[in-house]
Amino acid sequence: MKSSPAAKKTAPASKKTTKPAAKNVAKHVAKSSDTIGRMIRDRLKAVERSPAELAEAVEVPIEYVEDLMSGRRRPPRPERTDLYDRMTSFLQLSRNDLATCAKLEREATAPAKIPAPKPTVRKALLDLCDPKTAKKLEQRRSKNGHAELSEFFQRLLDVTQSTVRRLLTDQISLRIAAQGSPSSYAAMRLQVLEFLDTTPDTLTIDDLTKFLRPRVASWDVDWDTGALKVVLHSSNPDGPPSAG
Repeated sequence: MKSSPAAKKTAPASKKTTKPAAKNVAKHVAKSSDTIGRMIRDRLKAVERSPAELAEAVEVPIEYVEDLMSGRRRPPRPERTDLYDRMTSFLQLSRNDLATCAKLEREATAPAKIPAPKPTVRKALLDLCDPKTAKKLEQRRSKNGHAELSEFFQRLLDVTQSTVRRLLTDQISLRIAAQGSPSSYAAMRLQVLEFLDTTPDTLTIDDLTKFLRPRVASWDVDWDTGALKVVLHSSNPDGPPSAG
């Protein structure tokens, strides 16, 4: 008697199990948090840490963190700060979550028109400019408004801020400067961070004294190309804030 062929046994298809979305908690956080302040609050709660501990980790006064969380302070430009890199590790976020959120928040709240700088600041900046160019810029401002002049001021600030940005990686210079002044290291860092986020309309005479004048010797405009020509002081352009 012939035995019937053995029935083929097919193993049940194994189900692929995927790890829970915990592998990218940060992606969910980035989508659900529409502001830097909310993202920081949510993550501090999740990691069970305090604003004071975050402030200590990123080396700024606690008031700075509290102002970010409450919305009283707008988030700084990602390319002009080291805060997001420092906060990312502490808050256990993905690399670009904070920077992306900050960029979107700034774009959403950006003014439609460039605000005009204060008259005293405008005069001080023009005093550093080539006299003929300064006169021409003032004439064009009187005729066409302040937009063109504010744009040149912003470009001048960009040059200055790019040199000041290096101070954030030079802790030694800032710590030495803090030892010789009434300010703490955290307060000195805060001065740098605030200047890095200033714009022509928020620029102050104090900013000019501490950061811009010690670095910028003069500036001019090439009217044929529209290029901004900036001459920096050769002596210690990357030094800490001037005492004024």
